Amino acid sequence: MPQYDKADTERRMKGAVESLKGDLSGLRTGRANTSLLDPVVVEVYGSMMPIAQVATVNAPEPRMLAVQVWDKANVSAVEKGISKANLGLNPMTDGQTIRLPMPDLTEERRKELAKLAGQYAEKAKIAIRNVRRDAMESLKADEKKKDISEDERKRMEDEVQKMTDAHVAEADEAAAKKEQEILTQ
Repeated sequence: MPQYDKADTERRMKGAVESLKGDLSGLRTGRANTSLLDPVVVEVYGSMMPIAQVATVNAPEPRMLAVQVWDKANVSAVEKGISKANLGLNPMTDGQTIRLPMPDLTEERRKELAKLAGQYAEKAKIAIRNVRRDAMESLKADEKKKDISEDERKRMEDEVQKMTDAHVAEADEAAAKKEQEILTQ
């Protein structure tokens, strides 16, 4: 039974790129984006919950987020959760709605965020290369067990390398696009 699984290798590389895109969507660009509040957890009913489980988040204006808290008793807990998340946002409460104006990004903060986008991309590329290494080891093991020939192994290694190059390029492209978005606001 061959160890190498092309579909699994592809799935794992795609997963690394998707994870990167998720991380990048959380980076603030000066424009209101509801995914900005995804990492926020709120202490309600004696446990920690993601903000999405206690409120609705939307972006009514390009530079404003609105958080509609479902239960009036949780408004202060949600406000505290947003403040604790250290996102640089200043919550303004109006009944059960919390408004979050997007502050302007300083040039220094933009550069930090662009650098962070690059770090996220590097982590994704490392993950992709680790998947490649696992695939190459599986191919060598398959050849050793005589499941595949040397020619087959070399052909499949080329295939794995092409897959790796494509996913690394996709990760670079996503990071470059995000860095451009951050720096040109």
